[in-house]
Amino acid sequence: MDWDDAYANAAYIEGADAYPPRWAEEAAAYRAEMAAEIDVAYGEGARECFDLIRPEGSPKGLFVFVHGGYWLRFDKSFWSHFARAAVAHGWAVALPSYDLAPNVRISEITAQVAQAVSRAAEMIEGPIILAGHSAGGHLVARMTCEGVLSEAVASRITRVVPISPVSDLRPLMKTAMNADLKLDAAECDTESPVLGIPREGIDVTVWVGADERPVFLDQARWLAEAWGCDLFVAGGKHHFDVIDVLADPQSDFARMVFR
Repeated sequence: MDWDDAYANAAYIEGADAYPPRWAEEAAAYRAEMAAEIDVAYGEGARECFDLIRPEGSPKGLFVFVHGGYWLRFDKSFWSHFARAAVAHGWAVALPSYDLAPNVRISEITAQVAQAVSRAAEMIEGPIILAGHSAGGHLVARMTCEGVLSEAVASRITRVVPISPVSDLRPLMKTAMNADLKLDAAECDTESPVLGIPREGIDVTVWVGADERPVFLDQARWLAEAWGCDLFVAGGKHHFDVIDVLADPQSDFARMVFR
């Protein structure tokens, strides 16, 4: 099996190159529209910060969206408009950046995201919902595992939605990107959500596009089976447009997650 091809998304999406610049443009416009709080620090590093977007009135709670990019690419500035549905339903939204491989290992990124969630939780009261896409789906799934977050923060999490997550890291050791990820068997065992123990009492729904690469359908199914949680396969959606529901307050996703 060609593992590099298996995990290549852009090569199988028509017009893939147009997505990142469009995301960045729409995100910048939404940040300006909503007067977002920019670069709220959760650590000492330049990328250890998040943007916070508040709804009108008192928030129902906190929604954290963690971006993807195989732990190698992107930052918070591409994703602000994907807060639109949550904000429209009354939730405050935090969108964190984090350090990228090869400068850090995935386990360090997990720790950074835990810091980001904890810092945002200090600023916004009430229940917490987490969602993340691709590598971000891995990271929010890790937040669901025992021992990653403090009891005070973890006990507030009511729902987690890993979207097209990488839930088992072991296949990535066979890809060229592992030259930067530096995954080994020990880190895969620790950092793969399918091998972790999820905290009880959190409603987990794994979300994936029907038109995604077969390995991402597998990764989503593996997590749902390992955790005994719901799996939703979004018809007609590929790896890049599966997250569009986050920008649509009227989507079935929004009504399910932010009700």
